[in-house]
Amino acid sequence: MKATVIAVVLALATASAVAAPVPPKAGPVTISRMERCERLDVQLQKALKTKRTARHASTARALRTKARRLCATRREAQGIRTYADALKLLGVRPIDDRRIQPKPVLHSKETRK
Repeated sequence: MKATVIAVVLALATASAVAAPVPPKAGPVTISRMERCERLDVQLQKALKTKRTARHASTARALRTKARRLCATRREAQGIRTYADALKLLGVRPIDDRRIQPKPVLHSKETRK
């Protein structure tokens, strides 16, 4: 009798462990080059506002115009490099979206019902 009860309990425990959902693995965030152009443009715009009197501010503004034109004409890789060059002239490190990892999903007690 005890052996049968133990066998049933183990079978149920194994079945519930196998049926439990597995959370997806967090991989790197994938963004398009156009999105990257937009994010770098925003970063450069903020940098130009805070560093208006920088030595190379006018050169950075000219590079921003060039980068916008390159991104608009479907040459995003060249535009991204141009944005990075403009940011480096201002002494700002360009953001690297490829290094951003998504935050893990934390389940609260309410969602575990």
